[in-house]
Amino acid sequence: MALLSDRFRQTWGLRLFGWMKIPLLARTWPVVEELSDTRCVVRLPLRRGTRNHLDSMYFGALAIGADCAGGLITVEQIRRRKAKVSLVFKSFQAQFLKRPESDVYFVCEEGAKIQAQVVQALAQEERVTEAVNLRADVRLPDGTFETVATFVLELSLKQSGRGLI
Repeated sequence: MALLSDRFRQTWGLRLFGWMKIPLLARTWPVVEELSDTRCVVRLPLRRGTRNHLDSMYFGALAIGADCAGGLITVEQIRRRKAKVSLVFKSFQAQFLKRPESDVYFVCEEGAKIQAQVVQALAQEERVTEAVNLRADVRLPDGTFETVATFVLELSLKQSGRGLI
C-alpha cells in the first residue's frame, strides 16, 4: 500500500507544480507510474486535451510527457541531496515511430547517469550538460508495450543560489 500512496503523492505533487508553474503541463493530467533512483515512468492519458485531429496523441503532448519524465527524475535526484541546482533542457530531439492511439507511458531509465550529472554540477561552478534518452510506449491489448517515439533531451544543470530549479 505504501507504493500506491507514494505514487499518489508524486502524481499530485507533479500536478500541483504544473498548476502553479507550468499550466500547459497541468492540462495533460500526468500520472506518475514509477519513480526510483534509476527509472521514471510518467503516463499521459489520451484525452481531449492531448488528442489531435487524427485521434492520436498530439506531438506537443508527447513533448510535454518526455519533459515531464526527464525532469521529474532529475528533480528527485536534486531534492534527495537538498541541493540548489538550476535545471533546464538545452535541446530536444524526437523521432516519432508510430501514432500513439492510447495512453502513453514516458520512460526514462538514465537515473544513474543523471545522478552522476547532479554530483558533477554540485562539484563545480559551470553548467554541466548531458544528453538523456527517453522513450514513449503504449500498452498493447496483450499487456506488452510498444515504443511509439524516442527522445533525446540535453539536460543542463548548474549550482544555483536561488533554490531548487
